[in-house]
Order: sequence, then structure tokens, then C-alpha cells
Amino acid sequence: METRDATHGGPWVEAARGIAAGLPAQADAIEEGRRLPPGVAAALREAGLLRLCAPRSVGGPEAHPWTVVEVLEALARGDGSAAWCAMIASTTSVLAGYLDGEAAKRVFGSPDAVVGGVFAPRGRAVREPGGYRMTGRWSFASGCQHASWLLGGCLVEGDAGPELVDGRPDVRLLLFPAEQAEILDTWDVSGMRGTGSHDIAVSDLAVPGSHAVSMIGDRPRETGALYGFPVFGLLAVGIAGVGLGLARRAIDELAELATRKTPTLGRRRLADRGLTQSRVAEAEAGLGSARSWLRERVGAAFAEAEGGEALGLETRARLRLAASHAVKASIEAVDSMWRLAGGSSIYATSPLERVWRDAHVVGQHMMVAEPTLELTGRVLLGVETDTSTL
Repeated sequence: METRDATHGGPWVEAARGIAAGLPAQADAIEEGRRLPPGVAAALREAGLLRLCAPRSVGGPEAHPWTVVEVLEALARGDGSAAWCAMIASTTSVLAGYLDGEAAKRVFGSPDAVVGGVFAPRGRAVREPGGYRMTGRWSFASGCQHASWLLGGCLVEGDAGPELVDGRPDVRLLLFPAEQAEILDTWDVSGMRGTGSHDIAVSDLAVPGSHAVSMIGDRPRETGALYGFPVFGLLAVGIAGVGLGLARRAIDELAELATRKTPTLGRRRLADRGLTQSRVAEAEAGLGSARSWLRERVGAAFAEAEGGEALGLETRARLRLAASHAVKASIEAVDSMWRLAGGSSIYATSPLERVWRDAHVVGQHMMVAEPTLELTGRVLLGVETDTSTL
């Protein structure tokens, strides 16, 4: 039903569409395995869709953020879990722009590099000569079973106790080879079951200082516009891309079902009913409007980053608001299509049932969940607030 528009990143978007076409046939294996099958992970890796934000200096695409959105949209139309894993790995690859050159090449330089992990500071890093000793356990480590490197957010402690930077605890992301982590089987969830987002843990692990970065205090080494784009905003935009793709899948699935289903005790096909027609039209309008605004905000933020200056607070707030709104509109569209399908959508064999579960998991992520509306609203109203994660 959708007309495809021009893209910043044709080769990667076309590769994503090609992979997505084969994903519905693997839906059961993805769901039951609670991870991406090795063949799917390999296809994403070989197409370069797991390191879209890695800089050109390490052989990466250094893709435009809107390319990232379009890739994730395309993948989500095939399978939400595959899109989510690509989102996590690709947005994480932006860290290569912050590490020093040798460390960036070591972690992200191989075309086979897949980096994941958890930004939340659930770990503890004690300074020692040359680096850190880290210990911690992190939930929601999406794609950890096919990652080559992982990271964990840590609160840094020195000889005198917790370290502060500008009055705040020093939080750093520490990167380490994936085989050094223990993967704990915890991912038994309602949606996004195929992301393999298990807990990971390390204990007393030595990490060199060159493998540590602060997303709040450090400035990027790379000078490209992508690295002037807000990191947390990039993550939110990527999540929105997954949501938009799931909503598109829901509308397409409902449209196909409506042409062949006549509801019980009815005489007209679902497609011939006025309610169906108006709800599909509303979903198209809501989704298209949210997507267009997100594209506008991504373009405006990227253009500002190209100027070489730090993005203004209002630019960052509106970018995050557009991402959160896109996810909200996506969930509303999915809900509407799920309800229109009636009893058909409650069966586990229905793509709408799986899309419905996946979309609601997307909406729970802290980068796009309801509290982000409060945060951006405070900024737009001029109310003092903590904007470090904008």
C-alpha cells in the first residue's frame, strides 16, 4: 500500500528489503529459539546492516541517520526481532567515533564485527594502572549470542571512592570481547522474543582504558556529522524505525486479510465495511504524519550537526519528541489493525498477533517511553530539567 520514497542509502535499504522478504518463513524458528538463527545473523552481518554507524575510518558506512531508519523499517516489515538486533548493533557502532583510532579499529574494524551490550550503568569499574577492573550484571543485552564484542555501563570508582565529573557520577561504557561474558538465560518475554536479550555478567574483568568511553562527557574523535548527532537521539530514532516498520507490516497484513475474510454472521468482506475503511485510512494518516515529522527532525538535526557545532537543546528535544511520537503512532496503528482483524488476530499463527506483541515491547524502551514526553515537554516549556540523556 505504501509508495517507497527516495532514500539516502539505497544499497543498504535494498539489502534490508531482500533479507526481510525471507524472514516471515523463519518466524517460528526466531520465536521458538529466542534468538536470531545463525543464518539470519550472518545475512545481516554480511550485508553490513549491523555496523551502519561505524565511521569510514574503520571501514564502516557512516550512514545517514535516516538511512538507519529506512533499513530498520524494511527489516521490521519482515521480522521485528531481526530489526531490533540490527538497531542495537548499528547504533552501538557509533561508539567507534569516540574511541581512539587503534581501539576503534580493534573493536569495529572487521566487517564481521558485531557489538552490543547495555548502556545502563549497572556495573562497577575500579580504576587501576592502564585501565579498569569491572564487575556487573546487565539485563536486555539484545543480540549477545551473535556479538563479537559487548559493553556494559559502569559507575567508575577511584582510590577515594566514586568519581564525579561536573558533580555527576562518572559513567563509562567498557568494551570487552563477547566470550569474556557469561550469558544468563533470562529472556522469556511476551514480544521481541527472537532478540536473545539475555542478561550478561562479568566479574573482576580487566579492561584497558582505551576501551572505555563516556557518552555524556567525552567528545567524538570523528568529525563527521553523524558523530555530532546526539547519541541518545540516534538510539531513539533507531527504535522509532523499528516501530514504523512493524506498523507498516500490520497495515499490510490487515489489508490482505480484509480482502478474503467475511466476519462471522456478516455478508460483506471486512474490506467492504465502512469501519475498516475509515480505520485503515486513519492508520495511514497517523503513521505517515509521524514518519514525515520524524524525517524532518532527523534532517534538521543532521544539518545542524554538519555545521560543526553542538546541537541546540531545542533541536535535541524535538528530535526525541518526534521519535517518541513515531513509536506512539506506530503502536496506535498496530492496535487498530489488531482490533479490526477480530478473532483472527488472537491466534499465535497470525502475523498480527506477533506484530502486536513486538510493537508493545518497542514502546517500553526508556528512550521512547511516556516519560520522554515529560522530559521534552519541560524543555519546550523552559522548565529546568536534566537534559544529559537528550
